Amino acid sequence: MFGTAPALRADEPTAAPRIELRSADYLLVGLVHGDALNLRLSRVSDNAPVPDAVITATLRGASYPLIAQADGSYSFVAKDLALPGPAGIDFHVVRGPAQDTLHGTLQLPAVARDDEKSTVRQNAWWVLNFAVCIAAYWLFMRRRKAQTEEEA
Repeated sequence: MFGTAPALRADEPTAAPRIELRSADYLLVGLVHGDALNLRLSRVSDNAPVPDAVITATLRGASYPLIAQADGSYSFVAKDLALPGPAGIDFHVVRGPAQDTLHGTLQLPAVARDDEKSTVRQNAWWVLNFAVCIAAYWLFMRRRKAQTEEEA
């Protein structure tokens, strides 16, 4: 009679916002974690990583130099990465005498506040309480009706 819905958990991880940009020479793939963007840069021709580039990101009008990491990736931290909504982002890549600019849009999700995470659970709790109260009232009235019929 009653179907079961999949359980919703507020602590389940969601997919990190991702950006993938391609130019004639480079493929750039990045993931946003909070207010940090971590990315990898590789050559399109052979998919080899490019660890020796100088990369600058322009996000919402502000420029951020990317820091090369030991594993060959690049990263930067910006408060603008925590703002929800689409954000235009440009990456300027300099490697030796060659320069390239990659343009894209980063879709940043709205961050759920703690009180919004529990809304579904709280609403379900109120519906359950209301149903229990109605059932108790119905049983009470049914028993009262049965008692008055026995007395008559």
